[in-house]
Amino acid sequence: MKYLVMVQGSQADYDAMAGKPSEHSPAWSEQELQAMFAFMTEVSNDLAESGELIDAQGLTEPARARFVSAGEDGRPVITDGPYGETKEVLAGYWLVDCESLERVTEIAARITRCPGPEGLVEPPVVIRPVQDAGGAC
Repeated sequence: MKYLVMVQGSQADYDAMAGKPSEHSPAWSEQELQAMFAFMTEVSNDLAESGELIDAQGLTEPARARFVSAGEDGRPVITDGPYGETKEVLAGYWLVDCESLERVTEIAARITRCPGPEGLVEPPVVIRPVQDAGGAC
């Protein structure tokens, strides 16, 4: 079964990683950033070695995102970030092919142990099964 394992983040989180703290996101040191990147790379490498990894990517900050929606006249409405109304967005993901929900839950639990600065409150890791072509999960 394929699963999308997602980590969430806010613009404040990305700003904190760039050294600009906020009320909810402590500033990251260079050492903390390197530890986080090393941890994420290790997770991806282990999943590749086990044959479970399909893809893994980190995403850019919300300020570099673009929302496209349909306007009333049918023409696209394009909004560039950042988006004040959006608390958290997808920050990165792993697409994995695992034998069970229990196994992908183990992977997500490992991801929750990613290192970070003191006081960091991480949002939960989200697991979503990928719907197969037949429409059943």
